[in-house]
Amino acid sequence: MIEILLAPDLSPAHLVGTGAAIGAILRHWVYVSLPAEEFPWPTLLVNVLGSFALGLLAFGGVGPATMQLLGVGCCGAFTTFSTFSVETVGLWERGERRVATANAVGTLGCSLAGLGVAGWLVG
Repeated sequence: MIEILLAPDLSPAHLVGTGAAIGAILRHWVYVSLPAEEFPWPTLLVNVLGSFALGLLAFGGVGPATMQLLGVGCCGAFTTFSTFSVETVGLWERGERRVATANAVGTLGCSLAGLGVAGWLVG
């Protein structure tokens, strides 16, 4: 038992799973902290911040274990394409076509900008 605590298994699955737990908790915190009655601000925020963070990791040249833990695990669980898609379609179906379009274009544009800024900062 003590050996397990002193020498944890750093296999990719454990790293990704640990990072995913952290990312999911952080995403939940954003969702309960930020209102989303008229516009899906929490989803926009997690996708932009996650793209920025992943950009820092990718352009920063981190090692494989760090990328598995923070990139694949944490950023992967923190960001959400599926919720973004469901929210955008929901807005469209409710007749809020301008808001749906703004959400789609804004999320994609801001997420790519976040990635670009990260690359610029690290590069």
